[in-house]
Amino acid sequence: MSLLDKFAAALDGLGSFQNDRRSLKVEDAGQQLTCELEALDTLACSLCRLSVSTSALADAPVEKLRAVGQSLAEQLTYLLEAIQPIEVDSDRCVVQLRSNPPHKAEDQTSYYELLVRRGGEVSLCRFANEIGEARREIPAQTTREVLLRLAGDLSAAVR
Repeated sequence: MSLLDKFAAALDGLGSFQNDRRSLKVEDAGQQLTCELEALDTLACSLCRLSVSTSALADAPVEKLRAVGQSLAEQLTYLLEAIQPIEVDSDRCVVQLRSNPPHKAEDQTSYYELLVRRGGEVSLCRFANEIGEARREIPAQTTREVLLRLAGDLSAAVR
C-alpha cells in the first residue's frame, strides 16, 4: 500500500467531524505524511496543515530546495491562488512560497504559505492578516479530492 493509499484509508477512518482539530500520520518508503484537520465530511474538509517529511532532503543544498519549491509552484495550480517563491534563506536553508496575489477582502488578506526546509520537510498551511493585527493560521477549505491530490504532489516533490 502506497503512502497515498494509506493516507486515503486513514482519512476514511476519521469519519465526519467539525470544530475538532484532529491529526493523522502515515508512513511509507521513508516518508511521513502529517495532516491536521478541523473538519471533515464526505465531500470537503478544513485543512489546517499538511506536511511531508523525508530524509531525502536531509542534507539538500539550497539549490535543490529551490528546485523543489519551483516545481511545486508550477504544479499546485489548482489551489485558490497561485503560489510563487518569495524568499530563499540560504543560511537556514528554507524556501518560502506564498500566494501571489493573495486573496484580499475588505479588511483581511489571506494566503497559502508553503515551506521547503533542509532536514526534509515540506509543509502547506493558510494564513490571514486583518488590518492592524498579527497574522494567524486559518483552515483552508478544500474538497477531499484536492486534499488527496495535494498529499500526492507534496510526496512526489520530495522523492
